[in-house]
Amino acid sequence: MNLFLYAAITLAATLVSAETKTRPNVILVMTDDQGYGDLGCHGNPILKTPELDKLHSESVRFTDFHVSPFCTPTRAALMTGNHPAYTGAFRTSSGRTLMHPDEKTVAHLFSENGYATGMVGKWHLGDNAPHRPQDRGFQEVLWHRAGGVGQAPDYWGNDYFDDTYERASTDNKKGTFEKFEGYCTDVWFREGIRFIERNREQPFFLYLALNAPHGPYHVPPEWAKPYEGNKAVANPNFYGMIANIDHNMGILRGRLEVLGLADDTILIFMTDNGTSAGGKFRGLDSEPLVGYNAGMRGKKSSVFEGGHRVPFFIYWPEGGLTGGKDVDTLAAHIDVLPTLAELCGIQVPDAFDLDGVSIKPLLYGEDDSWERTHHVIQYHGGAYGKAMPPGPLAYSVVLKDRWRLVNSDGEYLFDMESDPAQQRNLAAERPEQVESLRALYYPFWERVSPRMTPVRIDIGNPAENPVSLSSQDWRMESGNPPWNFGSIRKLPKVTGPWMVDVKSSGRYRITLRQWPAEANKPVVAVRAKVKVSGKEMELPVSPGSKGVVFELNLPSGPTELWTYLYDENGEAGGAYFTEVEAL
Repeated sequence: MNLFLYAAITLAATLVSAETKTRPNVILVMTDDQGYGDLGCHGNPILKTPELDKLHSESVRFTDFHVSPFCTPTRAALMTGNHPAYTGAFRTSSGRTLMHPDEKTVAHLFSENGYATGMVGKWHLGDNAPHRPQDRGFQEVLWHRAGGVGQAPDYWGNDYFDDTYERASTDNKKGTFEKFEGYCTDVWFREGIRFIERNREQPFFLYLALNAPHGPYHVPPEWAKPYEGNKAVANPNFYGMIANIDHNMGILRGRLEVLGLADDTILIFMTDNGTSAGGKFRGLDSEPLVGYNAGMRGKKSSVFEGGHRVPFFIYWPEGGLTGGKDVDTLAAHIDVLPTLAELCGIQVPDAFDLDGVSIKPLLYGEDDSWERTHHVIQYHGGAYGKAMPPGPLAYSVVLKDRWRLVNSDGEYLFDMESDPAQQRNLAAERPEQVESLRALYYPFWERVSPRMTPVRIDIGNPAENPVSLSSQDWRMESGNPPWNFGSIRKLPKVTGPWMVDVKSSGRYRITLRQWPAEANKPVVAVRAKVKVSGKEMELPVSPGSKGVVFELNLPSGPTELWTYLYDENGEAGGAYFTEVEAL
């Protein structure tokens, strides 16, 4: 190589390095099932959250920030900047937690622009290739499978304490299971801090997605003790889980100070939906009968305000985002990706096809350039899947200025300025307002409905072979499949298909189980059947067998995989756990 060319390459590398080092780090902390009212700084009279209250006092806070009413959709929107249904991931189970493979994520964006990208905690956007966090742009990953610790796809025996989680990376996409000591939230923060320490010399993006305070409500007793015996507390363990999160937030911020990273790190705190146990409610849509919900109606899974309005704090001293300032303009989860990209000086490629817009103008008081006039949220299929298949308007809310048009077992219009608890339905009095808001809904439906199609799990993908499937991903026509060990222990007589994509034709081994392999428990059945790619095969179940093994030649392409385990009466349930290996 001649000296001139070498000098030019060296100069270019130096300039790129200098440019990337000037970019801020990003840490996005999101808790699970913590509502707007589950914070001391939001007026909760009992719950103590001193560290989050401190962050609130120092941050720019959005007081009208909205997510989806429950887990998976919010995560899909956060990762892609798109409406959840557009991504394909719009429910929490039943084969509808997976994003279309063409969806690009915030991790892709940052990793392709010189950032180290890490994800710790709860993913809930697919447990199999090509849908795992390590398949979606995250270079370092430590995660639990499924939508909660102890759910069906998670490692057998996990219970929030001394659990086994999967560690994966760009170089080890298959991942390896690793046992950790301690309470889950403590582990996530500890490992998140280690990611920061490993990558402190370059810009990094850390997605710290906690599974707490999602149920089951397990926490070391010392955290729940201050709330026990108080009749105004719906669930002492739930408050204890939040108190533990608060403590860990203090540890994280203290470590950033010690490392000299606090000033040039964009720190975001938010939650993924309304409260799950911060109060006792009548159904999903009432005000709390016990507990505090910041004056709102509705909890997790409700399309009333308490189901989807959440905290959003952003703190970045070097960027001038400090001072304890409120922004009361409507914003949403789909805006996070474009906002972070703009704050970090990253151009978002057209391929991302964003629904969200950057809230940077709102952060810096430049409201004149704000682009959004309204927002639409929909709980596609409704709670418990009772409105399946998903259709237009059902369980939706159109948000515009002071107005909310809610469609949930009827149509409601609320003026949030005069009626923040959504008690007075104005639909009959203001038909012109109803019609105006309803007209804003239909472009949303036209955008998302063509993409609400099955998203498939790869079979025979070298990145994950064999692949371990669980019944949580059966694509049911209505309701939920057996999605946790409590339901699976009853051996329900139900089965459903996995929507799969056979990546290459050849011979495959399919092993049917009622328990994951690590449980080492026998199959309770006398006969087994598998149906896939137009083929059917049956085998007797040997007494004491831990798994029923089939071998079949499969053509490549999309198909459905069905399993059946028959009892002595000829009744069949599915193989809740099934492994498929390309031989």
